Amino acid sequence: MSIDAQIEVENLEIHYGPVAAVGPVSFAVMPGQQVTLLGPSGCGKTTTLRAIAGLERPSAGTIRIGGQTMYSSAAGINVPAEKRGLSMVFQSYAIWPHMTVFENVAYGLRVRRKGRAEIEEKVRGALDLVQMGAYADRHASQLSGGQQQRVALARACAFSPTVLLFDEPLSNLDAKLRGDMRIELRELQHRLGVTSVYVTHDLEEALAMSDQIVVMRGGHIEQNGSPSEIYNYPRTEFVADFVGSANLIAGRLRPDLSGDGMVALEADGGHIVHGVSHGRAPGSKPVMSVRTVHLRLSVERPEASVNVWPVVVRRSAFLGDMTQVHVEWGGRELVIRQTIADVWAEGGAAFLSIAPGNCVLLEAE
Repeated sequence: MSIDAQIEVENLEIHYGPVAAVGPVSFAVMPGQQVTLLGPSGCGKTTTLRAIAGLERPSAGTIRIGGQTMYSSAAGINVPAEKRGLSMVFQSYAIWPHMTVFENVAYGLRVRRKGRAEIEEKVRGALDLVQMGAYADRHASQLSGGQQQRVALARACAFSPTVLLFDEPLSNLDAKLRGDMRIELRELQHRLGVTSVYVTHDLEEALAMSDQIVVMRGGHIEQNGSPSEIYNYPRTEFVADFVGSANLIAGRLRPDLSGDGMVALEADGGHIVHGVSHGRAPGSKPVMSVRTVHLRLSVERPEASVNVWPVVVRRSAFLGDMTQVHVEWGGRELVIRQTIADVWAEGGAAFLSIAPGNCVLLEAE
């Protein structure tokens, strides 16, 4: 673990009786970073977040915030949630409808026994930060979902916490508002320079908002890296399939055609796929990940010497922002997603191609 990290989670385990819900997991969050815990329902991401917050007692491991130990099973330390210097924004907002917007935001400061002048200054500043200053005297029950979310954010920021924790805060909003709030949240996090951990099962949210993504599955970390690394170089079949849309191509290694960091795979249908190993050793049954958006369809044969194949179009579906095309390739179907609005007739012939750098060897599972 880095000694400069703002948050350190080391060999964290959480058990419910004999059931292991999380762990062991380890990751670090640097000052000012936003790290997202991404994964399907039940993977342990919210449980891990609650353990950092002090709302869940781990079974083993260590949690440090700002260099201070908040939990240690070995040392018998478990600092209460209210003394950890962090704030949490929940999926349900937890806004009191009988209070005004001002009183909702001031609540945490009053609990901390701050003076009237300081409360006034911090609440006004927090509301201005989320563009809700004009709503200070309005009752929370009169607000829309997006406005309630802004109030929850203002309340979380009001006492200048060292760490902000977000538990799927946008999941109750409609799609367009969720997209807008994503941008606002990211800009707010940058302006404040606050360290944050964000939980979501939404891939677009994770890619758009994160400095680092921790992909979780079954209580364990599948991969930890930057959004571009997670998307472009998935480690496992699970990550390749969960983080974006990918074709998974299995086959046997062709050492005679491999070298210089490149690897060649003879797919089960007989086609040779040239790709990158990304420093990984192939397992007994190698698999490559090929993103649907990286594949190209053309009427004329491309000039590339490798990764070009004649295919037959099986079906095509217009999806608005993109067209999804299914083609027959080596006895199986591959899926292509393209932004161009070309219409491909069922049964039509075409050429399929992809750059070798976009075919990534996965680790053995």
